Amino acid sequence: MIYCISKTMEISACHNLTLTYESKCSRKHGHNWEVTVYCATNRKNDDGMVIDFKHVKDRIHGYLDHGDLNELLPFNPTAENIAEWIVNEIDCCYKAVVKESYGNVAMAIDDEFPIDPKFLM
Repeated sequence: MIYCISKTMEISACHNLTLTYESKCSRKHGHNWEVTVYCATNRKNDDGMVIDFKHVKDRIHGYLDHGDLNELLPFNPTAENIAEWIVNEIDCCYKAVVKESYGNVAMAIDDEFPIDPKFLM
């Protein structure tokens, strides 16, 4: 049996990007990010869950919301890097989707996740 969950949350945060070209994104600015975290396991925990939705929210939203991502994260806070960070932050997370603004979406997928992706949502 494979068990999957997803948790979507809105994170309000600011950042600026360090880029190799000139861009308005190099100046401090904010977004209302929409983040979806995907987790899976082939064995539920003792509480009958993949992971508690609140634990996902506390770890990601609780840490990033209303923060300066340049101060909170040890890397250039692009949407792609944030998605990768999320996947690495939660053991059972295999995918994270980060919507920076309308039409701008990044995704990171753990290609070494031990469950065959055809069984995941």
